[in-house]
Amino acid sequence: MTTSERVLTGERADLTQTLGRHRGFLRQTVRGLTDEQAAARTTVSELCLGGLIKHVAVIEDRWMRFAVGGAEAMQSEPLDWVNGFRMVEGETLAGLLDHYAQVAARTDELIATLDLDAAQALPVAPWFEPGASWSVRRVLLHLVAETSQHAGHADILREAIDGTKTMG
Repeated sequence: MTTSERVLTGERADLTQTLGRHRGFLRQTVRGLTDEQAAARTTVSELCLGGLIKHVAVIEDRWMRFAVGGAEAMQSEPLDWVNGFRMVEGETLAGLLDHYAQVAARTDELIATLDLDAAQALPVAPWFEPGASWSVRRVLLHLVAETSQHAGHADILREAIDGTKTMG
């Protein structure tokens, strides 16, 4: 049974709907753009709209691997920090959006089935408290925050491309 066939209620429904709403804001921001526009840097940073879509998909996938299998699963694939926020040769906006949709569908399935109280020890990193753990719930709240923050970034980048304001 897939999430679309399940009727989620309570906290699981709230988490799925809230994450879905912020994903939608991010996807709305790139609606109607060409690949060239999606790859354009409109600020001094490396950020571009396609790169933000790519980054959010990669990060969501990594955090859900963490939720299921801990730090080792999260770190099982290396991150490409150099190209993680930009579109590279051969990438298209449509392809990045398709990948993001696949990641989102997997996350939604996991929200419906995982024990939200199950916790994993965080990976060793200077930005995490040593020995701390996060529950699946905490991971999902982090994903909502990450997605909404990047949707705001995307809105600024889109406005610089063609004046379109997607968040207001």
